[in-house]
Amino acid sequence: MERGQYFEFHSPVKILAGRGALGSLSVELERLGSKRPLLVTDKGVQGAGLVDVLLKAAGESALVFGAVFDEVPPDSGTRTVAAAAAVYRAKRCDGIVAVGGGSVIDTAKALNILVTKGGEDLVAYSGAGTVTGRLAPFVVVPTTAGTGSECTLVAVVRDDERQRKLSFVSASLLPDAAVLDPRMTLTLPPLVTAATGMDALTHAIEASYCIGKNPLSDAYADLAIALVSRRLVDVVKDPGDIQGRLDLALASTMAGIAFSNSMVGLVHSLGHAAGGVCHVAHGVAMSVFLPHVLEYNFGKRGKEIGALLLPLAGAEACFAVPVADRPAAVVERIRGMQESLHRLAKLPRALSETGKVKREDFPDIARAAINDASIAYNPAEADFDDCMALLEKAF
Repeated sequence: MERGQYFEFHSPVKILAGRGALGSLSVELERLGSKRPLLVTDKGVQGAGLVDVLLKAAGESALVFGAVFDEVPPDSGTRTVAAAAAVYRAKRCDGIVAVGGGSVIDTAKALNILVTKGGEDLVAYSGAGTVTGRLAPFVVVPTTAGTGSECTLVAVVRDDERQRKLSFVSASLLPDAAVLDPRMTLTLPPLVTAATGMDALTHAIEASYCIGKNPLSDAYADLAIALVSRRLVDVVKDPGDIQGRLDLALASTMAGIAFSNSMVGLVHSLGHAAGGVCHVAHGVAMSVFLPHVLEYNFGKRGKEIGALLLPLAGAEACFAVPVADRPAAVVERIRGMQESLHRLAKLPRALSETGKVKREDFPDIARAAINDASIAYNPAEADFDDCMALLEKAF
Protein backbone atom coordinates (compact mmCIF):
# COMPACT_ATOMS: atom_id res chain seq x y z
CA MET A 1 0.00 0.00 0.00
CA GLU A 2 1.06 3.61 -0.47
CA ARG A 3 2.72 5.22 2.54
CA GLY A 4 0.06 6.98 4.60
CA GLN A 5 -2.84 5.31 2.77
CA TYR A 6 -5.91 4.77 4.94
CA PHE A 7 -6.79 1.21 6.00
CA GLU A 8 -8.84 -0.61 8.64
CA PHE A 9 -7.94 -3.74 10.59
CA HIS A 10 -10.44 -5.76 12.64
CA SER A 11 -9.70 -8.95 14.58
CA PRO A 12 -12.01 -9.40 17.55
CA VAL A 13 -11.98 -13.21 17.88
CA LYS A 14 -10.59 -14.44 21.20
CA ILE A 15 -7.96 -17.14 20.64
CA LEU A 16 -7.51 -20.01 23.10
CA ALA A 17 -4.42 -21.90 21.93
CA GLY A 18 -2.22 -24.73 23.14
CA ARG A 19 -2.32 -28.34 24.21
CA GLY A 20 -4.76 -27.63 27.03
CA ALA A 21 -6.99 -25.17 25.20
CA LEU A 22 -10.01 -27.49 25.09
CA GLY A 23 -10.17 -27.41 28.88
CA SER A 24 -11.23 -23.75 28.72
CA LEU A 25 -14.21 -24.32 26.40
CA SER A 26 -16.82 -24.57 29.13
CA VAL A 27 -15.47 -21.45 30.84
CA GLU A 28 -15.69 -19.58 27.57
CA LEU A 29 -19.27 -20.70 26.97
CA GLU A 30 -20.20 -19.61 30.47
CA ARG A 31 -18.63 -16.20 29.79
CA LEU A 32 -20.76 -15.90 26.68
CA GLY A 33 -23.93 -16.89 28.55
CA SER A 34 -24.54 -20.13 26.63
CA LYS A 35 -25.79 -23.06 28.72
CA ARG A 36 -27.26 -25.24 25.95
CA PRO A 37 -25.16 -24.80 22.80
CA LEU A 38 -25.75 -26.86 19.69
CA LEU A 39 -22.69 -28.88 18.72
CA VAL A 40 -22.31 -28.74 14.93
CA THR A 41 -19.97 -31.29 13.34
CA ASP A 42 -19.78 -34.02 10.72
CA LYS A 43 -19.66 -37.82 10.63
CA GLY A 44 -15.93 -37.84 9.95
CA VAL A 45 -15.15 -35.84 13.09
CA GLN A 46 -17.48 -38.06 15.10
CA GLY A 47 -15.99 -41.20 13.62
CA ALA A 48 -12.45 -40.04 14.40
CA GLY A 49 -13.44 -39.71 18.06
CA LEU A 50 -12.74 -35.98 18.20
CA VAL A 51 -16.01 -35.14 19.94
CA ASP A 52 -15.00 -37.63 22.64
CA VAL A 53 -11.60 -35.92 22.86
CA LEU A 54 -13.37 -32.60 23.36
CA LEU A 55 -15.69 -33.97 26.05
CA LYS A 56 -12.85 -35.73 27.85
CA ALA A 57 -10.76 -32.58 27.80
CA ALA A 58 -13.62 -30.67 29.41
CA GLY A 59 -13.21 -33.05 32.35
CA GLU A 60 -15.29 -32.17 35.36
CA SER A 61 -16.53 -28.88 33.96
CA ALA A 62 -19.96 -30.39 33.22
CA LEU A 63 -19.99 -29.23 29.62
CA VAL A 64 -23.54 -29.78 28.40
CA PHE A 65 -24.78 -29.56 24.83
CA GLY A 66 -28.41 -28.90 24.08
CA ALA A 67 -28.12 -31.20 21.06
CA VAL A 68 -25.63 -32.55 18.53
CA PHE A 69 -26.00 -32.04 14.78
CA ASP A 70 -23.49 -34.17 12.89
CA GLU A 71 -25.03 -34.20 9.41
CA VAL A 72 -22.77 -31.60 7.76
CA PRO A 73 -21.51 -32.88 4.37
CA PRO A 74 -18.18 -31.91 2.76
CA ASP A 75 -19.94 -29.43 0.44
CA SER A 76 -22.64 -28.09 2.71
CA GLY A 77 -25.71 -26.25 1.48
CA THR A 78 -28.90 -24.47 2.43
CA ARG A 79 -30.81 -27.68 3.20
CA THR A 80 -28.21 -28.68 5.76
CA VAL A 81 -28.35 -25.25 7.36
CA ALA A 82 -32.15 -25.42 7.54
CA ALA A 83 -32.02 -28.89 9.12
CA ALA A 84 -29.54 -27.69 11.75
CA ALA A 85 -31.73 -24.65 12.48
CA ALA A 86 -34.71 -26.94 13.06
CA VAL A 87 -32.72 -28.92 15.65
CA TYR A 88 -31.46 -25.73 17.30
CA ARG A 89 -34.99 -24.40 17.70
CA ALA A 90 -36.58 -27.70 18.74
CA LYS A 91 -33.99 -28.27 21.48
CA ARG A 92 -34.08 -24.62 22.61
CA CYS A 93 -30.34 -24.14 22.16
CA ASP A 94 -28.73 -20.82 23.04
CA GLY A 95 -25.40 -20.89 21.21
CA ILE A 96 -23.27 -22.82 18.73
CA VAL A 97 -20.04 -24.79 19.03
CA ALA A 98 -18.64 -25.77 15.62
CA VAL A 99 -16.18 -28.68 15.68
CA GLY A 100 -14.75 -29.41 12.25
CA GLY A 101 -13.19 -28.00 9.11
CA GLY A 102 -14.27 -25.30 6.71
CA SER A 103 -17.60 -26.82 5.69
CA VAL A 104 -18.68 -27.30 9.32
CA ILE A 105 -17.62 -23.79 10.31
CA ASP A 106 -19.30 -22.15 7.32
CA THR A 107 -22.47 -24.15 8.02
CA ALA A 108 -22.40 -22.95 11.62
CA LYS A 109 -21.96 -19.33 10.52
CA ALA A 110 -24.95 -19.60 8.19
CA LEU A 111 -26.93 -21.39 10.90
CA ASN A 112 -26.22 -18.52 13.29
CA ILE A 113 -27.80 -16.11 10.81
CA LEU A 114 -31.04 -18.09 10.63
CA VAL A 115 -31.44 -18.79 14.35
CA THR A 116 -30.68 -15.19 15.31
CA LYS A 117 -32.37 -13.28 12.50
CA GLY A 118 -35.27 -15.69 12.00
CA GLY A 119 -36.94 -17.10 8.93
CA GLU A 120 -35.93 -19.89 6.58
CA ASP A 121 -34.69 -17.97 3.53
CA LEU A 122 -30.92 -17.94 3.87
CA VAL A 123 -30.56 -16.47 0.37
CA ALA A 124 -32.04 -13.20 1.62
CA TYR A 125 -28.97 -12.69 3.83
CA SER A 126 -26.32 -13.41 1.19
CA GLY A 127 -23.88 -10.80 -0.03
CA ALA A 128 -21.69 -8.29 1.76
CA GLY A 129 -22.90 -6.32 4.76
CA THR A 130 -26.42 -7.77 4.73
CA VAL A 131 -26.08 -9.37 8.16
CA THR A 132 -25.70 -6.84 10.96
CA GLY A 133 -25.77 -6.85 14.73
CA ARG A 134 -24.69 -9.43 17.27
CA LEU A 135 -25.58 -13.07 16.64
CA ALA A 136 -25.90 -15.98 19.10
CA PRO A 137 -22.82 -17.05 21.11
CA PHE A 138 -20.48 -18.89 18.76
CA VAL A 139 -17.27 -20.82 19.46
CA VAL A 140 -15.21 -22.68 16.86
CA VAL A 141 -12.94 -25.67 17.44
CA PRO A 142 -11.08 -26.31 14.14
CA THR A 143 -10.10 -29.87 13.24
CA THR A 144 -8.07 -28.83 10.19
CA ALA A 145 -5.31 -26.26 9.82
CA GLY A 146 -6.00 -24.43 6.60
CA THR A 147 -9.23 -22.55 6.08
CA GLY A 148 -8.75 -19.97 8.83
CA SER A 149 -12.55 -19.85 9.00
CA GLU A 150 -12.37 -19.50 12.77
CA CYS A 151 -11.18 -15.91 12.29
CA THR A 152 -12.82 -14.83 9.05
CA LEU A 153 -15.92 -12.78 8.38
CA VAL A 154 -16.83 -14.91 5.36
CA ALA A 155 -19.01 -17.98 4.89
CA VAL A 156 -19.74 -19.90 1.69
CA VAL A 157 -22.48 -22.51 1.36
CA ARG A 158 -24.21 -24.04 -1.63
CA ASP A 159 -27.68 -22.87 -2.69
CA ASP A 160 -29.27 -26.31 -3.10
CA GLU A 161 -32.21 -25.00 -5.11
CA ARG A 162 -30.23 -22.96 -7.65
CA GLN A 163 -27.01 -25.05 -7.58
CA ARG A 164 -24.67 -22.15 -7.01
CA LYS A 165 -22.48 -20.87 -4.20
CA LEU A 166 -23.84 -18.36 -1.70
CA SER A 167 -21.35 -16.01 -0.07
CA PHE A 168 -21.91 -14.13 3.18
CA VAL A 169 -19.54 -11.35 4.25
CA SER A 170 -20.10 -9.59 7.56
CA ALA A 171 -18.20 -8.90 10.76
CA SER A 172 -21.25 -10.31 12.55
CA LEU A 173 -20.20 -13.79 11.34
CA LEU A 174 -16.93 -13.71 13.26
CA PRO A 175 -16.93 -16.27 16.09
CA ASP A 176 -16.67 -15.07 19.66
CA ALA A 177 -13.79 -17.44 20.31
CA ALA A 178 -11.61 -20.01 18.56
CA VAL A 179 -10.08 -22.97 20.39
CA LEU A 180 -6.82 -24.13 18.77
CA ASP A 181 -5.86 -27.42 20.39
CA PRO A 182 -3.41 -29.59 18.41
CA ARG A 183 -5.09 -32.76 19.66
CA MET A 184 -7.95 -31.96 17.29
CA THR A 185 -5.77 -32.22 14.16
CA LEU A 186 -3.66 -35.28 15.08
CA THR A 187 -5.92 -37.67 13.14
CA LEU A 188 -5.83 -35.71 9.87
CA PRO A 189 -4.69 -37.94 6.98
CA PRO A 190 -1.49 -36.85 5.18
CA LEU A 191 -3.32 -35.66 2.05
CA VAL A 192 -5.74 -33.48 4.06
CA THR A 193 -2.86 -32.12 6.15
CA ALA A 194 -0.98 -31.23 2.95
CA ALA A 195 -3.98 -29.66 1.18
CA THR A 196 -5.14 -27.60 4.15
CA GLY A 197 -1.60 -26.43 4.82
CA MET A 198 -1.30 -25.19 1.24
CA ASP A 199 -4.67 -23.48 1.67
CA ALA A 200 -3.29 -21.55 4.65
CA LEU A 201 -0.14 -20.70 2.71
CA THR A 202 -2.22 -19.36 -0.18
CA HIS A 203 -4.33 -17.23 2.15
CA ALA A 204 -1.21 -15.66 3.60
CA ILE A 205 0.56 -15.15 0.28
CA GLU A 206 -2.44 -13.56 -1.45
CA ALA A 207 -2.96 -11.35 1.61
CA SER A 208 0.63 -10.18 1.15
CA TYR A 209 0.33 -8.80 -2.37
CA CYS A 210 -3.35 -8.21 -3.19
CA ILE A 211 -4.56 -4.63 -3.38
CA GLY A 212 -6.11 -4.58 0.10
CA LYS A 213 -2.81 -5.38 1.86
CA ASN A 214 -1.74 -3.25 4.81
CA PRO A 215 1.10 -3.29 7.37
CA LEU A 216 -0.89 -5.16 10.03
CA SER A 217 -2.17 -7.85 7.67
CA ASP A 218 1.41 -8.20 6.38
CA ALA A 219 2.67 -8.97 9.89
CA TYR A 220 0.17 -11.81 10.34
CA ALA A 221 0.74 -13.11 6.80
CA ASP A 222 4.54 -13.20 7.06
CA LEU A 223 4.55 -15.30 10.22
CA ALA A 224 1.91 -17.62 8.79
CA ILE A 225 4.04 -18.13 5.66
CA ALA A 226 7.13 -18.86 7.77
CA LEU A 227 5.31 -21.41 9.94
CA VAL A 228 3.79 -23.31 7.00
CA SER A 229 7.09 -23.30 5.13
CA ARG A 230 8.99 -24.65 8.13
CA ARG A 231 6.43 -27.11 9.44
CA LEU A 232 4.11 -28.52 6.77
CA VAL A 233 6.35 -31.10 5.09
CA ASP A 234 7.71 -32.27 8.45
CA VAL A 235 4.21 -32.75 9.88
CA VAL A 236 3.15 -34.74 6.82
CA LYS A 237 6.18 -36.96 7.47
CA ASP A 238 5.43 -37.19 11.21
CA PRO A 239 1.67 -36.76 11.83
CA GLY A 240 2.14 -37.10 15.59
CA ASP A 241 4.31 -33.97 15.85
CA ILE A 242 2.06 -32.09 18.26
CA GLN A 243 4.10 -28.87 18.28
CA GLY A 244 4.12 -28.90 14.48
CA ARG A 245 0.34 -29.40 14.50
CA LEU A 246 -0.06 -26.42 16.82
CA ASP A 247 2.19 -24.27 14.63
CA LEU A 248 0.10 -25.13 11.55
CA ALA A 249 -3.10 -24.31 13.45
CA LEU A 250 -1.65 -20.95 14.45
CA ALA A 251 -0.53 -20.32 10.87
CA SER A 252 -4.04 -21.07 9.59
CA THR A 253 -5.57 -18.65 12.07
CA MET A 254 -3.07 -15.89 11.37
CA ALA A 255 -3.53 -16.31 7.63
CA GLY A 256 -7.29 -16.09 8.16
CA ILE A 257 -6.90 -12.86 10.11
CA ALA A 258 -4.60 -11.49 7.40
CA PHE A 259 -6.87 -12.15 4.45
CA SER A 260 -9.99 -11.06 6.32
CA ASN A 261 -8.37 -7.65 6.43
CA SER A 262 -6.67 -7.56 3.03
CA MET A 263 -8.76 -10.04 0.98
CA VAL A 264 -7.53 -12.59 -1.57
CA GLY A 265 -7.27 -12.59 -5.35
CA LEU A 266 -7.10 -14.64 -8.52
CA VAL A 267 -5.92 -17.91 -6.94
CA HIS A 268 -9.16 -17.96 -4.99
CA SER A 269 -11.28 -16.90 -7.95
CA LEU A 270 -9.97 -19.83 -9.99
CA GLY A 271 -10.14 -22.14 -7.00
CA HIS A 272 -13.72 -21.24 -6.15
CA ALA A 273 -14.65 -21.76 -9.80
CA ALA A 274 -12.90 -25.12 -10.12
CA GLY A 275 -14.56 -26.23 -6.90
CA GLY A 276 -18.00 -25.12 -8.02
CA VAL A 277 -17.80 -26.54 -11.55
CA CYS A 278 -15.73 -29.69 -11.02
CA HIS A 279 -15.79 -30.22 -7.23
CA VAL A 280 -12.02 -29.90 -6.84
CA ALA A 281 -11.21 -29.75 -3.11
CA HIS A 282 -10.43 -26.18 -2.11
CA GLY A 283 -6.97 -26.77 -0.66
CA VAL A 284 -5.98 -28.83 -3.68
CA ALA A 285 -7.12 -26.05 -6.02
CA MET A 286 -5.19 -23.45 -4.02
CA SER A 287 -1.99 -25.48 -4.27
CA VAL A 288 -2.37 -26.12 -8.01
CA PHE A 289 -3.13 -22.52 -9.01
CA LEU A 290 -0.79 -20.68 -6.63
CA PRO A 291 2.51 -20.74 -8.59
CA HIS A 292 0.82 -19.93 -11.91
CA VAL A 293 -1.05 -16.93 -10.51
CA LEU A 294 2.09 -15.68 -8.77
CA GLU A 295 3.85 -15.63 -12.13
CA TYR A 296 0.84 -13.89 -13.68
CA ASN A 297 1.16 -11.13 -11.06
CA PHE A 298 4.93 -10.60 -11.43
CA GLY A 299 4.39 -7.52 -13.60
CA LYS A 300 2.26 -5.72 -11.01
CA ARG A 301 3.59 -7.14 -7.74
CA GLY A 302 7.06 -8.52 -8.45
CA LYS A 303 8.64 -6.61 -5.56
CA GLU A 304 6.03 -7.78 -3.03
CA ILE A 305 6.17 -11.37 -4.24
CA GLY A 306 9.97 -11.35 -4.16
CA ALA A 307 9.87 -10.15 -0.55
CA LEU A 308 8.06 -13.37 0.39
CA LEU A 309 11.28 -15.31 -0.07
CA LEU A 310 12.37 -14.12 3.40
CA PRO A 311 9.54 -15.81 5.35
CA LEU A 312 9.47 -18.76 2.92
CA ALA A 313 13.16 -19.62 2.93
CA GLY A 314 14.75 -17.74 5.81
CA ALA A 315 17.27 -14.91 5.84
CA GLU A 316 20.37 -16.80 4.67
CA ALA A 317 18.67 -18.35 1.63
CA CYS A 318 16.82 -15.14 0.80
CA PHE A 319 19.81 -12.80 0.85
CA ALA A 320 21.84 -15.22 -1.27
CA VAL A 321 19.43 -14.52 -4.15
CA PRO A 322 19.67 -11.23 -6.10
CA VAL A 323 16.61 -9.03 -5.59
CA ALA A 324 15.58 -9.27 -9.24
CA ASP A 325 15.56 -13.08 -9.06
CA ARG A 326 13.55 -13.39 -5.86
CA PRO A 327 10.03 -13.55 -7.39
CA ALA A 328 11.07 -16.57 -9.47
CA ALA A 329 12.79 -18.08 -6.41
CA VAL A 330 9.52 -17.80 -4.48
CA VAL A 331 7.70 -19.78 -7.16
CA GLU A 332 10.53 -22.32 -7.28
CA ARG A 333 10.32 -22.74 -3.51
CA ILE A 334 6.57 -23.34 -3.67
CA ARG A 335 6.98 -25.86 -6.48
CA GLY A 336 9.55 -27.65 -4.33
CA MET A 337 6.98 -27.92 -1.55
CA GLN A 338 4.45 -29.24 -4.06
CA GLU A 339 6.85 -31.96 -5.19
CA SER A 340 7.57 -33.01 -1.60
CA LEU A 341 3.87 -33.11 -0.72
CA HIS A 342 3.06 -35.04 -3.88
CA ARG A 343 5.71 -37.61 -3.03
CA LEU A 344 4.64 -37.92 0.60
CA ALA A 345 0.87 -37.50 0.37
CA LYS A 346 -0.08 -37.62 -3.34
CA LEU A 347 -1.17 -33.97 -3.28
CA PRO A 348 -1.99 -33.12 -6.93
CA ARG A 349 0.43 -30.76 -8.65
CA ALA A 350 -1.80 -30.10 -11.66
CA LEU A 351 -5.50 -30.06 -12.52
CA SER A 352 -5.02 -33.20 -14.60
CA GLU A 353 -3.84 -35.06 -11.49
CA THR A 354 -7.06 -34.31 -9.59
CA GLY A 355 -9.07 -36.61 -11.86
CA LYS A 356 -11.93 -34.12 -11.77
CA VAL A 357 -11.16 -31.52 -14.45
CA LYS A 358 -11.27 -31.91 -18.22
CA ARG A 359 -10.27 -29.32 -20.80
CA GLU A 360 -13.88 -29.03 -21.92
CA ASP A 361 -14.62 -27.69 -18.41
CA PHE A 362 -12.29 -24.72 -18.90
CA PRO A 363 -14.86 -22.27 -20.34
CA ASP A 364 -17.29 -22.86 -17.46
CA ILE A 365 -14.49 -22.49 -14.89
CA ALA A 366 -13.20 -19.31 -16.56
CA ARG A 367 -16.67 -17.75 -16.67
CA ALA A 368 -17.21 -18.54 -13.00
CA ALA A 369 -13.78 -17.16 -12.09
CA ILE A 370 -14.28 -13.76 -13.72
CA ASN A 371 -17.55 -13.42 -11.80
CA ASP A 372 -16.00 -14.34 -8.46
CA ALA A 373 -15.72 -11.44 -6.02
CA SER A 374 -12.08 -12.17 -5.15
CA ILE A 375 -10.89 -11.24 -8.63
CA ALA A 376 -11.53 -7.55 -7.86
CA TYR A 377 -8.64 -7.59 -5.35
CA ASN A 378 -6.06 -9.14 -7.67
CA PRO A 379 -3.40 -6.57 -8.63
CA ALA A 380 -3.32 -7.63 -12.30
CA GLU A 381 -6.66 -7.57 -14.09
CA ALA A 382 -7.80 -10.88 -15.57
CA ASP A 383 -10.45 -11.55 -18.21
CA PHE A 384 -11.91 -14.73 -19.67
CA ASP A 385 -8.97 -15.34 -22.00
CA ASP A 386 -6.46 -14.80 -19.20
CA CYS A 387 -8.25 -17.36 -17.04
CA MET A 388 -8.36 -19.83 -19.92
CA ALA A 389 -4.59 -19.45 -20.36
CA LEU A 390 -3.97 -20.00 -16.64
CA LEU A 391 -6.18 -23.10 -16.67
CA GLU A 392 -4.13 -24.50 -19.54
CA LYS A 393 -0.89 -23.86 -17.65
CA ALA A 394 -2.30 -25.45 -14.50
CA PHE A 395 -3.56 -28.52 -16.35
